[in-house]
Amino acid sequence: MPIYSTAISELDAFALADAFRRRTLSPVEAAKDALDRAEASQESVNAFALIDRERTLAWARESEARWAKGEPLSPVDGVGVTVKDNMAVAGWPSLKGSKVVPRDPVTFDAPVTARCKDAGLVILGTTTMPEFGWIGLSSSPLTGHTRNPWNPARTAGGSTSGGAAAAALGIGRFHLGSDGLGSIRIPAAYCGVAGIKATYGRVPAYPISVMGELAHLGPIARDVREVAALLTILSGPDARDPMAWNTPAPDYGIGLDEGVRRLRIAYSPRLGFVKKLDPQVERAVAAAAATFASMGAIVEEVDPPIEDPAPIAWDIWNAGAALALSSFSDEQRKQMDPGLVACAETGSRFSAAQLIDALLYRRTKTVIAMAEFFTRYDLLITPTMPTGAIPLGADLPPPGFAGEESWGPLWTDWCPYTPPFNVTQQPAGTVPCGLDGDGLPIGLQIVGWKRQEATVLRAMRAFESERPFARVPLSHARA
Repeated sequence: MPIYSTAISELDAFALADAFRRRTLSPVEAAKDALDRAEASQESVNAFALIDRERTLAWARESEARWAKGEPLSPVDGVGVTVKDNMAVAGWPSLKGSKVVPRDPVTFDAPVTARCKDAGLVILGTTTMPEFGWIGLSSSPLTGHTRNPWNPARTAGGSTSGGAAAAALGIGRFHLGSDGLGSIRIPAAYCGVAGIKATYGRVPAYPISVMGELAHLGPIARDVREVAALLTILSGPDARDPMAWNTPAPDYGIGLDEGVRRLRIAYSPRLGFVKKLDPQVERAVAAAAATFASMGAIVEEVDPPIEDPAPIAWDIWNAGAALALSSFSDEQRKQMDPGLVACAETGSRFSAAQLIDALLYRRTKTVIAMAEFFTRYDLLITPTMPTGAIPLGADLPPPGFAGEESWGPLWTDWCPYTPPFNVTQQPAGTVPCGLDGDGLPIGLQIVGWKRQEATVLRAMRAFESERPFARVPLSHARA
């Protein structure tokens, strides 16, 4: 059995970097500890799709040499990062949770992985995801189930499933995720950690997602300061993404602790259209709203003037699924997740007029309504999810879950809070705000207007500082 150091895994990214600078700890020691935890937790949690000890330790040794010369590439050189299995890391395959994707190593780095390397981060491996990220759950034909570290009988959420689970376990400090309908925020909420999807274009993407402008990239971490630090690293223009902003990346750590005094915060427990909400979640989010008011924010309970945008998102996503699966044979599709195949079949029947209606007319109507709403408010807070994590292996909460007779038929029926902000492309983050009666985390979603990531992060940090959250016991990583 490997020897674990809880002390190492409890150090945040900044404490690790300080230890590297003082030479009381080396990047190699930190990487070995994280790899040991990753390997030992695979049977119980299964957060990783790929672990390559040799290559990871080579990166760690390079970082160690830079610190020895006093020449770190960034203030967090040597800190561990995980990469979702749909992002390119040169020399590793990118399998997207699928058995039928070619297993050849990719020959280039995605912009986000290149930036992690440029900052000296040590890549610990790729993390699990549902096939092609099609659902907010944590099972795939390729890697099986990824379990929630808080309760192995529950899902870790998705589609950045392994990244959120690894964050909860303290395996690495930084975790790269993508978010098409909530795929950063859902698992972060279910696993009791923090995450944010920035405004579309803030973080460049390549290859471009078939989900088009619904797909955002961003960080997950245990600490909002770490979320801000990784978002700073990831942000900025890249010639391979024509939609990336042609502006320098700000330092999101600046002003992070300025608090929320005088910020105008809209509190909407149901967004005006959510019908099913666990009363425990509703109470936790109401308490969070009261916490913001106690910190000097101007909080008003009000719903944004929008209809449920999930049908818009589904139309775009189904069309994207049809494109993603168009090159696979019928025999290959038999090896794929039936739910994903059904999405593709639905999307293949769409007309061009239907897709234009979703992409332009219905989406634009929603964006205009939200733009007007945010002239009166700086932030919007909602639940991230209407319940705690649902049972592992289920596509929907079972009848009677959280007191509701049924939650179907679509998975977005139990996930109504995250897709709207992919449709509108606004920055949206999540922080834990309590535990439900089963001892599972409850997430608080904080949304800002476009390009206001710094304000969202300030609010996330203020709440985290005022209401520190009990972390999952790190002994869970020792299965």
